[in-house]
Amino acid sequence: MITVELNRVHGDYGFEVKDEYGQSVKIDNSPEHGGDNFGVRPMQMVLMALAGCSGMDVISILKKQRQDVTDYKTIVRGEREAGVEPSVWKKVELEFIIYGDVDESKAQRAVELSINKYCSVAETLRRAGADIKWSVKVEK
Repeated sequence: MITVELNRVHGDYGFEVKDEYGQSVKIDNSPEHGGDNFGVRPMQMVLMALAGCSGMDVISILKKQRQDVTDYKTIVRGEREAGVEPSVWKKVELEFIIYGDVDESKAQRAVELSINKYCSVAETLRRAGADIKWSVKVEK
């Protein structure tokens, strides 16, 4: 079983969460709900987790295909349900930008495998009802 520990360290809603390896993340509520920008909002962290999960998959797949990735970026945009509490992510769009000597069809396939097969965060969002779309751009 995975264990993380959350402690309040800043104002009313400023928390620090640590995993069992000592890695930490600061989280906070939005200013309109009493926070003061101490850290990331929890729901935005879900999108960050998606970017990280899929990024690790894509890079791993492309390395196995001996593609020369010199840099990498993912931009994630999300839209939550309106007018309901709790509100989950309804639409999520990922834009994968891969730099280097990379075959475009291999990049497309790597992203497809990640989002549809390997990335647990993508599957978690999908099971919660999110519509996930993605695009890939390769820049030499």
